[in-house]
Amino acid sequence: MTADEGLGVLKRLTGHRQLDIGALAQLTGVTERELLTLFHGGTPNPSLIRRLAPVLGLRTADLFAVVGVDVSDDLAPTDTTAGSLVPRLVRHAVALPPEQKDALRGFVTSLPQEERTKPVPGPPVHEQYSPGPGALLMRMARNGNLNWLATAMTFQALTGRYWSAATYGGVGHGRIQLTPELLLDFSTVLGVAVGDLAAMTGIEPPDSSPRPAAAGVAELIWDVRRLTASQLQQVSDLAESVIPHTRPRPAP
Repeated sequence: MTADEGLGVLKRLTGHRQLDIGALAQLTGVTERELLTLFHGGTPNPSLIRRLAPVLGLRTADLFAVVGVDVSDDLAPTDTTAGSLVPRLVRHAVALPPEQKDALRGFVTSLPQEERTKPVPGPPVHEQYSPGPGALLMRMARNGNLNWLATAMTFQALTGRYWSAATYGGVGHGRIQLTPELLLDFSTVLGVAVGDLAAMTGIEPPDSSPRPAAAGVAELIWDVRRLTASQLQQVSDLAESVIPHTRPRPAP
């Protein structure tokens, strides 16, 4: 994402939320001068982005992706190898009722935050995208510790859409066109309102509503990005262990 394109996305998002410079200054505690500098093409200041994110209703890491600033280590997934385990967790979590999803998220929160043992790696060559709406969405998926394969498997579990990993790579590289229904799929997995994604990408929002079974799962995906692979395995095992108790017993 170039600075110019990121600025355009940011302007569309603030317009969608009907926030002008004065309102943003009041809500963020940032001076109008600083905001005007940003909105007229100034270099995005990481501390300013951190203040803007909650006002715009976005996760901080995702707003970094919008404006084209590298995500700092404290916002990056703790263990990139853990991302391959997310689809299994999602398949189990979808089957849980809301109260057990909440309990699972509580268990995730209770796990200790382990220190990072390796530097945060940059994206592999095949995930280095040219600017575009699909590139933004795939960078946001990467913020959730989802590479191409994990993205494909997670989408299938949450939306029923089966596409190959390379096809999602094509979305990121602009070879696969975004549609309203695909935008809804991304909204379901990323946990970002479809109207916000529509504003950021310029794609018309779909008429259909988010899938009820997916409620709470996107938040779980985001929560577990702070876990190591071994911790995520514990969470997935726990989710699997309670599934039989949620299914109705067959009639005698």
